[in-house]
Amino acid sequence: VRLVESGGGLVQPGGSLRLSCAASRSSFNPMGWYRQAPGKERELVAIFNRDRTINYADSVKDRFTISKNKAATTVYLQMNNLKPEDTAVYYCLGLYGSQTVWGQGTQVTVSS
Repeated sequence: VRLVESGGGLVQPGGSLRLSCAASRSSFNPMGWYRQAPGKERELVAIFNRDRTINYADSVKDRFTISKNKAATTVYLQMNNLKPEDTAVYYCLGLYGSQTVWGQGTQVTVSS
């Protein structure tokens, strides 16, 4: 089972990016996004919980939106009003049964 991220890149402050995480199978639950900036620990960004609720990090509320396709095989992260402090490698995380699966990560750089 695999998770593959895409959609990262370089964007100016105030810009937008949309990340995608494609799962090789359905039934990942929970499933969401983490990020890791240089010299910092990996942190939660947004996640669909087992009970179908959604959690966002306080730092991204009202700017980022997590969503998924009908088949629940792809999870998206729409990121608006990006700030330099959002610069990080973004990782997709999913729980498949008892197996925790991470994607390879995609770099997001916010800079003028």
